[in-house]
Amino acid sequence: MNDNTSVVQKQRRLRLAVDIGGTFTDLAAFDETGKQLLFGKSLSTHDNLVTGIQETLDIAGVQFSEADLFLHGSTIAINTLLERSGAHTALLVTEGFRDIYEIGRINRPDAYNLFFSKHEPLIKRSLRFEVNERLLADGSVHKELDENAVRDVAAGLREQGVEAVAIILLHSYSNDAHEKRVKEIIREELPMAFVSASHELSKEYREFERASTVAANAYVGPKVANYLQLLESHLEQNGFPGNFYAVQSTGGLFPVEDAKQHCVRMLESGPAAGVIGAQAVCAQLGLTQAIAFDMGGTTAKAGVISNGAPLTTSNALIGGYAKALPIQIPMIDIFEVGTGGGSIAVLNEGGALRVGPRSAGSMPGPACYGRGGDKPTVTDANLLLGRLDPDSFLGGSMKLDVGAAADAVDRHLAEPLHLDTTTAANGVLRIAVTAMSYAVKGVTTERGLDAGAFTMIVYGGAGPLHSSAIARELGIRRVIIPFSPGHFSAYGMLFSDLRYDYVRSCFEALTPGAFDGIETLYSEMEQTGRNAISNSAILPQSIQIKRYADMRYVGQEHAVTVELAQQHFDRRDVDAVKQAFDQVHLQRYGTCAPKEAAQIVSVRVSVAGRMPKPPQEKQTPDASRNVRQAVARTKKVFFDQKGFIDTPVYDRLLLQSGHQISGPALVEEHASTTVIYPGDSLLVDAFGNLDITIGE
Repeated sequence: MNDNTSVVQKQRRLRLAVDIGGTFTDLAAFDETGKQLLFGKSLSTHDNLVTGIQETLDIAGVQFSEADLFLHGSTIAINTLLERSGAHTALLVTEGFRDIYEIGRINRPDAYNLFFSKHEPLIKRSLRFEVNERLLADGSVHKELDENAVRDVAAGLREQGVEAVAIILLHSYSNDAHEKRVKEIIREELPMAFVSASHELSKEYREFERASTVAANAYVGPKVANYLQLLESHLEQNGFPGNFYAVQSTGGLFPVEDAKQHCVRMLESGPAAGVIGAQAVCAQLGLTQAIAFDMGGTTAKAGVISNGAPLTTSNALIGGYAKALPIQIPMIDIFEVGTGGGSIAVLNEGGALRVGPRSAGSMPGPACYGRGGDKPTVTDANLLLGRLDPDSFLGGSMKLDVGAAADAVDRHLAEPLHLDTTTAANGVLRIAVTAMSYAVKGVTTERGLDAGAFTMIVYGGAGPLHSSAIARELGIRRVIIPFSPGHFSAYGMLFSDLRYDYVRSCFEALTPGAFDGIETLYSEMEQTGRNAISNSAILPQSIQIKRYADMRYVGQEHAVTVELAQQHFDRRDVDAVKQAFDQVHLQRYGTCAPKEAAQIVSVRVSVAGRMPKPPQEKQTPDASRNVRQAVARTKKVFFDQKGFIDTPVYDRLLLQSGHQISGPALVEEHASTTVIYPGDSLLVDAFGNLDITIGE
């Protein structure tokens, strides 16, 4: 028996995808031979992330030696930025512009806040150095590069023990020759340092944003590159024969060697993969408009699928608008709030209840985990309200301590507020739901979209626990819970494609004569992308190219990104391009000016190598099994206005396509529990998704 099993395992051809979150590490494996999906989940091991990855493989019963492809997303880059735990980094900048990184945009979002403080740079001023050179906006040389002066700066960096160097020279988006030469010199003088130049990350104007982006890349670079190298070594030691690709913030894949140099492109890799998974669900169900909502142990995130594709942005603000450090790279437009299953509930100085952003993480974790945590969290509240079962958490592999959860809620919340345990726990959930609704509003209402007009696809281990409550908060009528939501971001990676994004600033008035110049830029970027994909170790099924333009009305400062159809270029159709821009501007800002002249600021290209996807097959229901046979037990569960009521608990593995459930109900599976409120109804669709209609 063991010999036969061994032979079968050796014959499996696997695609492995691993997503590391703040609390859990998730694995999704697709067996291309047996057309089977396998999952694994373990607590994240932050002292050694590779250990947690290996544990997920052990739980799923798979091995690296069986895999042809390993896909990976991680929070290591974003956490390094937020925790300010990056490398000892220096910044080299054009003479006279030493302080552009600190001055920023001089925006004051909260004009009447006397305690407002602006962003804090990742690199202190004493480690910012000027380079004797100057280019003009058209890329012509105004002052030649003083190479000897650069070597003098490098000598000083060596004495200060600098680990990473960021290079940002004025107008290098037009001419990167000086930046390239400075990088060569620094590498000669500091061969052990991580060196990053701005033109490698962005060939787009705006010096502050480019400075912030390259500074962030250099700051996180050594830590991320060392981690990826350690993971590569672990794969090699375990007989991995395939190819290792990382997930970008666009949801696309790129080789691990690129990821080691352009680490900042991995900032939102896990959340982006979740949105790609949601896009696959939309394609499966024929949906064109959906909100992708992900709630894990540490944060809640939301993105939007519009017209079948994720909405993207060319700029992200890391750390919130008020004190944010901008990152100028393409990424899926994701809004994040610090509310997850492990978010700690506290009373502020005025005695008001607050949930998050501090999280108990995986160590010590919520009080109910029994790992030393003594602060009340969202998970503890769910346990006390009957929404989680102490004996079936993670399929029964992890027992939860109800007494520890009650003690934490009582000591820190209920007693100080003179409330009973249940009321305090319910208050935690109500505040958490309100906070999480802000994530959805951040990618809908603030973008000119009506959240109530969208279907919400909910995943993450904690997402289905709160999906109905969040939908009610926002007026959303339909919620979809895909299969295995607790592993969904890892699952989404299996639907990712190879992807390369390019941008060039051009500043062209929208006239027929502009098409020749921008067509040349588009063609160059497209060929660069084709070459990058052809040099990949894995060959895609096809290549898909999309063109975009950043446009604004003449006299405006900020631009919006417009997707442009190839036919507009073939016909040199200025009116069609202008109408597309007017429509995007109207949706975003509620107004447009059809009679005003427009300008193209930058042109963008996305080149995607389409990868084979796991099949999404319809279920064949067993007519002999009815929905009552899926009821595992009945328990008391707390719901607003109704208190604790008898609630059936369904085993999701026993639910069949076509089964219908009326709330209240719980649907349990290995890594998640879905709460169906009174008045809600659930239909198991043909693909096994839980399709919930929200009641009044």
